[in-house]
Amino acid sequence: MQNADYWQKLQPITDNSILWNIPEQKTGRIAILGGNLQNCMIAIKNTEFLNSLPIKTVNLLLPDALQGKLPTFSSLYFAESTESGSFARSNTLEDFTLNSDLVLYSGDFSKNSITEIAITDTLKKLSPNQLAVLSRDTVDLITADIQGILERQNLILIASLAQLQKVFRAALYPKMILLSMPIFPVIEILHKFTLSYPCTIFTFHQNQIIIARSGIVHTIAIDKTSYTPLSLWSGTLACKISALALWNPQNLLEATETALFWDHRQK
Repeated sequence: MQNADYWQKLQPITDNSILWNIPEQKTGRIAILGGNLQNCMIAIKNTEFLNSLPIKTVNLLLPDALQGKLPTFSSLYFAESTESGSFARSNTLEDFTLNSDLVLYSGDFSKNSITEIAITDTLKKLSPNQLAVLSRDTVDLITADIQGILERQNLILIASLAQLQKVFRAALYPKMILLSMPIFPVIEILHKFTLSYPCTIFTFHQNQIIIARSGIVHTIAIDKTSYTPLSLWSGTLACKISALALWNPQNLLEATETALFWDHRQK
């Protein structure tokens, strides 16, 4: 297994071919969805971070239960919400996601059936050329209707191993990932899974960051990066992955890997 030709251990260096594609002039459109009445700070911080990069438009959509409770800024929009303050189905929500090159689902949606349907519908209606990055509790929200979503070539799934376990179960995948598994069987299963489904998977297990796409699996020990098991999911890494994917849509595996080591402050 350790000599499998589809598995490679990464080195803590950036891919220059990916970084060369960072534009000098602002380009591309990112739509950010996330937040509910109780929690929206990560979505706002993600918007601020991405607006510091050379991206033409970075717009944030929040449930309108938050309208009047936050300082307004030019890239902030609101869509209809449920009684509990999460997203409901609406033309505003659908139009917002369709008017972008990449949609970052930043999480904090809260678990309810109305929001689950609303968010899942947006994913299903994205065009084949649009990119989608799913992070945090977005992964839990969309597992009930996962099959068609996993077929998206331009999907990046940033998920814990426990979340992937739910995804595999919902997809009726015959091989199951167990939290108690050693690293090598997990790598083998992700190799086979990403041969069946064209999405890109980013996960973490036994102190190893794992990235898989098209049957290729790359790993790196987390202590060779600047991240901790907690900060992997804080939102900043999802933003970096989103930006590099936006500029490198044909190289999503490499863009996801490079995001781990990319210091966006360096010109």
